[in-house]
Amino acid sequence: MERRIALLRGINVGPNKRVPMPALRELFEGAGFQDVRTYVQSGNLVLGTGAAPDDLERECAERIAERFGFDVEVIVRTPEQLAQVVRRNPLRDVAVNPKRYQVSFLGSELDGRRAEELAALVSGPERFVAIGRELYAWHPEGVARSRLWAKLAGPGLGVKATARNWTTVTTLLEMAGE
Repeated sequence: MERRIALLRGINVGPNKRVPMPALRELFEGAGFQDVRTYVQSGNLVLGTGAAPDDLERECAERIAERFGFDVEVIVRTPEQLAQVVRRNPLRDVAVNPKRYQVSFLGSELDGRRAEELAALVSGPERFVAIGRELYAWHPEGVARSRLWAKLAGPGLGVKATARNWTTVTTLLEMAGE
């Protein structure tokens, strides 16, 4: 059994797509996954499985749709992949508030043109770096008025994606045992 981190997009952020974390844990424990744990209400699972990340993404999405009645995009990373995200940390010199430092996890890499379009939306003290299947974004003034955040958080990236703040990223890595 290997540890996997499953990141669910868009649950428990509004009145729709509500998923109680105990019910989510029960769903995956009942399906035979080991040591299933959740973190905060935004859809973060750490679990033990022999499934490859791509297979686990599909299985999680199918199980959630069957149990809760709606579709959810799921991004899965191994502990090693998440550790690489943390080691990379290209904005470590400027991102001093972990709640305002976001990492968007992508299902596949953005094409270079799309990454350049996002970088052009950076304003003021914001920073943005695209590396592989992760987008690092520093929003020191918050995300409320950020044009960059509006594009990162919306469905217009052209790839499956979900974002987490730095506190969540590092906590999930700790939970996964890396």
